[in-house]
Amino acid sequence: MKILVINSGSSSIKYQLLDMKEEQVLCKGLVERIGIPGSQLKHTRGKDKYTIEKPIPHHDDGLKLILDTITDPDKGVFDNLNEIKAIGHRVVHGAEKFSGSVLVEDDVIHALEENAYLAPLHNPPNIVGIRAAMRLLPGIPNVAVFDTAFHSTMPPKAYLYAIPMEYYRKYKIRRYGFHGTSHRYVSQVAAQILGKDFNSMRIITCHLGNGASIAAVNCGKSIDTSMGFTPLEGLVMGTRSGDLDPSILVFLQEKEGKTAEEVYSILNKKSGMIGLSDGFSSDMRDIEAKVEEKEPVCRLAMDIYQYRIAKYIGAYTAAMNGVDAIVFTAGVGENAPVMRMEICHEYLGYLGVTLDPEKNNRRGEDIVITTPDSRTPVLVIGTNEELVIARDTREIVEKGLKAL
Repeated sequence: MKILVINSGSSSIKYQLLDMKEEQVLCKGLVERIGIPGSQLKHTRGKDKYTIEKPIPHHDDGLKLILDTITDPDKGVFDNLNEIKAIGHRVVHGAEKFSGSVLVEDDVIHALEENAYLAPLHNPPNIVGIRAAMRLLPGIPNVAVFDTAFHSTMPPKAYLYAIPMEYYRKYKIRRYGFHGTSHRYVSQVAAQILGKDFNSMRIITCHLGNGASIAAVNCGKSIDTSMGFTPLEGLVMGTRSGDLDPSILVFLQEKEGKTAEEVYSILNKKSGMIGLSDGFSSDMRDIEAKVEEKEPVCRLAMDIYQYRIAKYIGAYTAAMNGVDAIVFTAGVGENAPVMRMEICHEYLGYLGVTLDPEKNNRRGEDIVITTPDSRTPVLVIGTNEELVIARDTREIVEKGLKAL
């Protein structure tokens, strides 16, 4: 079965086409700057890379360009769109309505639209992508896979905030968590690598990219995660503040004469690593380079970043009454050996973590980076959210299920 995986953003469409017989990526790419001058498609097939620059006014145009490229005699992988048997969509927010992946029907789209207020920057373009796919490939089943779904197993003590219950009942204000597809994938792979039963393990997964979150996965289920009602809560991120005293918002409004929307923008776009580094960069590679040059501001930013990660690892170890494995994943988690080393050496001694320097410095492989006698194994695992989406899509379509 060949499955097209789509991640539709406000001005972009990321895609992968997979042959699920051997879970092989046939091609992948990104449409950028939809409705903006300079729009283009970057397409990769094996080692071949192509860039197509042309006006792309709407998402329908972007998806059509993807489909045309997939079937192009020179750049594509087959000549007939009938080869595509299903489409899997990344959808950021499933609210409390969806605790698993679902076959997209009219009632699903209606529910997504009703809950769009919970993720106003993400769910609307996700819906646009679904509608475009349904128009351009009529009759092909579409499946929605939610970032929040894996965290739907959190108990009320973990997901409720200590605010009046009426706001939960009226507006569903609670912790939802994000990156669920990634946390789900890497925790399962960790159990496989260690040769243990996933449903009996206590695993802490650290998804560290420009956006970052940590999850406590106990016996195969997420019981807590650092992101909350929105992706702003939790860790220090590239441009997001993570945890802070809520009264800071009111204080800044009063002292700086800013609106709530302006303060919210500061916390989402001008904080985190770029804020701590005095506007130098939100990219961890840039920060690390300056740390090597003994730049004190960047060193402090890195210390704060690592300290927050260590605090959450400690908290989730307590929440699960122990931990059997810790996983680093995503762009920073997979590619920052110095950051991993410093966290393990500075903070994880109480867990008996002993790092293997040679293994920690390897790149591009799923690996245990601790020594055989380390009481708690630490792993680096490349995340693969598209594969999870494709697997869920295949399972739902093959079994004729409405939901997982």
